[in-house]
Amino acid sequence: MDSHTLLFGVIGDPVRHSRSPIMLNRAFRETGVNGAYAAFHVVPGRLEQAIAGVRGLGFRGLNVTIPHKVEVMPFLDEISEGAKAAGAVNTIVNENGRLIGYNTDGIGYVRSLKEEAEPDLTGKTIVVLGAGGAARGILWALAQEKPKAIIVANRTEAKAAELAASFDPELRITAVPWDGLREVCREADVVVNTTSVGMSPNVDASPIDASWMKPGAVASDLIYNPLKTLFLKQADLNGCRVHGGLGMFIYQGAYAFEYWTGEPAPVLAMRESVLASFDS
Repeated sequence: MDSHTLLFGVIGDPVRHSRSPIMLNRAFRETGVNGAYAAFHVVPGRLEQAIAGVRGLGFRGLNVTIPHKVEVMPFLDEISEGAKAAGAVNTIVNENGRLIGYNTDGIGYVRSLKEEAEPDLTGKTIVVLGAGGAARGILWALAQEKPKAIIVANRTEAKAAELAASFDPELRITAVPWDGLREVCREADVVVNTTSVGMSPNVDASPIDASWMKPGAVASDLIYNPLKTLFLKQADLNGCRVHGGLGMFIYQGAYAFEYWTGEPAPVLAMRESVLASFDS
């Protein structure tokens, strides 16, 4: 680091588990970008102060994770069309003091899902578990793939209903009560967990009983630590195809890197660095 080093980071609560610093710092080394990336634990009551700090210290960019993806939006100067449609921001670019919010979660997730598990989502029935900031970006991006239906469920039923209602009715996103999940999961082609249930260190938890899903369906989890959650392990045993969160994590980071630097992201090196971090 020197006086010319560009500063980047990720804010969240919790954030200690994040592999983003490992992945993005590797990307900077691979491409010769003079940048440094760190994780910052920001509790909800300090979010506005954290964004003021980004302005004051001249950070070039920031990633935003749970639980700040929605709440950060009022503190920014501009929101991209994709982030507006998703209703959440996970990437901030500082353009000469003007903070612009983007959402790379959804596009990163769908790219990973199509490459690794289900190439064609057209006409499929998709169930999304959770109604937080991550779910918003995922729902919007999935809707662009022209599925038959997208059904969202959350333990707080009103939150799922509110989220579904916030999208254009033409996108066919509806909500169901949590106690109705068993029935809809039996008909689903893809079930996506966007909640933190099953994330390290609580690896013995699962958002639903994977036996509710039909064999051949795709069980997808945004969590990448552990690489294979209990939900995915159970779904695998039940004859489902499984899709972990590592690919989404890599691609959302790759899109963010490209927004910040204007350079193509070294995706293979980024993936390699994250995988190596699980073995260390």
